Amino acid sequence: MPSPRFRFRSPDRSPRATPALRTGAAAGTASSVLLVLVAVRWSPLMSLDRSVADALHRHAVTDPGLVRVNRVLTDWVWDPWTMRALIAVAVVALWWRGARRLALWVAATSLLASVLQQGLKAAVGRERPRWPDPVDSAQFAAFPSGHAMTAVVSCGLLLWLLRLHGAGPGLWGTALAVAVVSAVGVAATRVYLGVHWLTDVVGGALLGVAVVTLSAAGYARYTAPREGSHR
Repeated sequence: MPSPRFRFRSPDRSPRATPALRTGAAAGTASSVLLVLVAVRWSPLMSLDRSVADALHRHAVTDPGLVRVNRVLTDWVWDPWTMRALIAVAVVALWWRGARRLALWVAATSLLASVLQQGLKAAVGRERPRWPDPVDSAQFAAFPSGHAMTAVVSCGLLLWLLRLHGAGPGLWGTALAVAVVSAVGVAATRVYLGVHWLTDVVGGALLGVAVVTLSAAGYARYTAPREGSHR
C-alpha cells in the first residue's frame, strides 16, 4: 500500500508574492547597515548594549539558578544544532513523502544561512565571547548572533512549510506562537547571559528574516513555470 504523501498548494504566482521580496530586501538592507557599522567598530546600540551588559550580566553571574536555566535553554532547547536538527527532520520527511525538490530547497536555504552567518562573523573579526566577564563577553560577541539567526531561519522555514502545506488556522496559530516565543526567548537569553550585544541579536534576526522571505519568494518563482504542486 503506497504511503500517504503531502500535497502542497500551488506557489503564489500573483503580485501578492511581491511583498515577500520587499520584506526580504528591507531586512537584508537593515542588517547590511548594521554589519557595516559593526565592521567599522561603531554600533548604533553601543551605549545601550554596554549599560545592559553591565546591569544584567553582572546579575546573571551571581544567580546560579537562572544561569542554569539559561544554559539549558541556550545549549539545548534553542541551540543552533537543535534548530538545525528540526530542519533536518523536516527535510527527511519531505524527501520520504516525495517532495524532493522542496526538501533540497529547504536544506540549501538552511546551509546557506549557516555559511552566511559564519562568513559575516569572520568578516567583522569578532571573537568567541570570554565568559564569565560580562562586559568583555558583550564586547567580543559575534555579529550576527548565530542563535538568533538560526532560530529565525529554522522557525521561519517551518512556518513557510506549514503555509505551503495549507495548515489550518489552529495549527498555524500554534506554530506561530511557538516561533515567536522561540525568537524572543533566544534574544532574551543571549543578551542576559552576556554573550551578545543587542546589535548582534537584532542583526541575526534581520538576516534570518531576509533569508527565509527571499527563499520562499525564490521557490515560488522557480516552480511557477513548471508545476503547481509536488507529489
